[in-house]
Amino acid sequence: MVITEHSTLPTGEEGLANYVQRLRGHLSLTQKELSFKAGIHIQTIRKIEGGQTSRLNQKAKGGLASALGIPPEYLDAAAKKVSPETITTLKFCPKCWTPGTTPDQMWTDFRSKYCFACGTALRNRCVSCNEPIMSLKFKFCPYCGANYKQNQTTA
Repeated sequence: MVITEHSTLPTGEEGLANYVQRLRGHLSLTQKELSFKAGIHIQTIRKIEGGQTSRLNQKAKGGLASALGIPPEYLDAAAKKVSPETITTLKFCPKCWTPGTTPDQMWTDFRSKYCFACGTALRNRCVSCNEPIMSLKFKFCPYCGANYKQNQTTA
């Protein structure tokens, strides 16, 4: 069965239990097969699908995401019963980020507010026009032309 990206998105009302069950059903996997593919105990799958847990540790989240073919952020969104856009935001440190490179994974975690290396507040919007940052492939905002990188001042 082919799973489209749209069908892998969690709905806002759908909890973690229903979301994992739905994706497992689309893939025609048993709980045992999913636990093997995810590298986690079958009892963990049963607890998730039974609604007995709504928080996943990193190992379970990473394994499930890989086995189900989805980004880990989708599991976070389902657990919180929100859309993935709420969880997944492109954030970067204006001091540490090198233009054209992928942002550090620690910055894109939905809980991150500050750079773990320098303590600078992370950005997810252009400081000039306040438009959301959709790509960090380039160092300038496509809407207003402002530089995303914070200028280093020398004394």
